[in-house]
Amino acid sequence: MKVSVTSEPPEANNTQDTLIGMAPLMTFAASGGDLTPLAESLLKHATGPELQPGAIMDLSVMIELFGRRETARTLQEKALRLKQLYKLPACRRPAIRLLAIKRTGPVAANTPLEFLVAGSDIEVHLLYLGPGLRVPTELPEHDVMFVAIGGSDESLPSLRFMERMAPAWPVPVLNLPERIALLARDSVSGLLQSIPGLVSPATSRVSRLSLERIGSGEDPTEFPIIVRPVDSHAGRGLIKMESAAAISDYLRIQPEEEFFIAPFVDYRSEDGLFRKYRIALIDGLPYASHMAISDRWMIHYINAGMDKSAEKRAEEERFMDRFDQDFAYRHGNALQNIARRIGLDYLVIDCAETRDKQLLLFEADNSAIVHAMDRVETYPYKQSQMRRISDAFRAMLLKASRRGSSSS
Repeated sequence: MKVSVTSEPPEANNTQDTLIGMAPLMTFAASGGDLTPLAESLLKHATGPELQPGAIMDLSVMIELFGRRETARTLQEKALRLKQLYKLPACRRPAIRLLAIKRTGPVAANTPLEFLVAGSDIEVHLLYLGPGLRVPTELPEHDVMFVAIGGSDESLPSLRFMERMAPAWPVPVLNLPERIALLARDSVSGLLQSIPGLVSPATSRVSRLSLERIGSGEDPTEFPIIVRPVDSHAGRGLIKMESAAAISDYLRIQPEEEFFIAPFVDYRSEDGLFRKYRIALIDGLPYASHMAISDRWMIHYINAGMDKSAEKRAEEERFMDRFDQDFAYRHGNALQNIARRIGLDYLVIDCAETRDKQLLLFEADNSAIVHAMDRVETYPYKQSQMRRISDAFRAMLLKASRRGSSSS
C-alpha cells in the first residue's frame, strides 16, 4: 500500500460529500506548506449561495490546525446540519468499503484512521454522531463498520448509543464501543494489573477537593506523583509533583474538577535519557510507530529533538528494523495480554521500559495518531514501517469483510 506523503498542496473538492480529509491537510501543513490559498478556496464553497458541506468540513479541520478551535467547532456543526455522511474515496477500485463512526468534536476526539487508509483501495464513509444526530435510515453499502469514536467522558453518550446498535449491525463491527469505553486511564490501569512483565502504574480518578486534601496533608500520599486533568492528552495539564506543596500552585492554574493521579516511575536508561515508544496493536499484533528520545521525562515526539539529532534518528531506525526480533519479542507476552484484555481490534499504546527492562505503560488509546507525515529526506526509514502498519490495518479489514461475506 502506498503511504501518502507529499509536499504538494491538496486540491479543493466541489462535491457535496467528498472530503480532502485530515491526512493530506495535516501532512501538507507538517511539511511547512502554506494552507492559506486552499483555505480561501474552501471558504468560497463554504459561504457561497450553494453551500458545500464537504468544503465546510475540510475548512473546519484547517481552522483547527490554525489553533482556532471554537471557530472550527462552529464550522463542523454547520456542515453536519447540512450533511451527516462524508466520503473519502479510494485511490483505485475499492477492495473494501468501510463505514467509520465518529463523534462530533475536535480531530483528536476520534481514531485518525484517515492516515491508515491514505493512498489505498479502501473507500471510507464517515458517519458523525452527536447531540441531535442519529444513524440515518439509509446508509451507503459497506463491508465493515469501524467504531472510530475515541474513549473519553464526552464520548460516552455516543459509545453507549453504538453499544445498542452494534449487535444488530448487518456487517462485522470492529473496535466494539463497550471496549472503547474501558480506555479511561484508571480503567486501563485496573484492567492490566497482574500482567507478567508489565508495569501499569495504579491510576486513581480524584475530585478537585480530594486533590486539595492531598495538598493539605489530610490524605497522606507517597510522592512523586503524576497529575493531569481527566480527558487531557498531549501533555496538557500534565505535571510531576515532588511534594504536596506543589498542589495548591497547580490548582490555581488548572480549572478542572477531576484529575488522574498516579505514582511517577523513573524510566531513565543507563545513559540518563528517557525513551518513549508508540506501538500500534492491530488484530492483536504489535507494530512500531515511533520512538522518541529526550533528556526530559515528559516526552512528545515533536519536542524530543529528533529532527536535530542524526544519532537519535539512527537509534529509532534500529528500533524499527529490529522491532520484531527485539522489543516485540522481549515484551511479546505483555503486548499480547494488553491486546487481549482491552479487546480492541485497533489500539495504540505509549510505553517505555523500566530500569529492570519491564514494559512500562503510559497510555492505551484508540485515538492516538499514527502517521507518515515526517519528512522523507529526514526520516527515510519511516516510510516502509508506516506501510507495514497500513497494510496490517487493511488486512484486518479484509479479514473482517470476508468473515461477513461467509456468514451472509
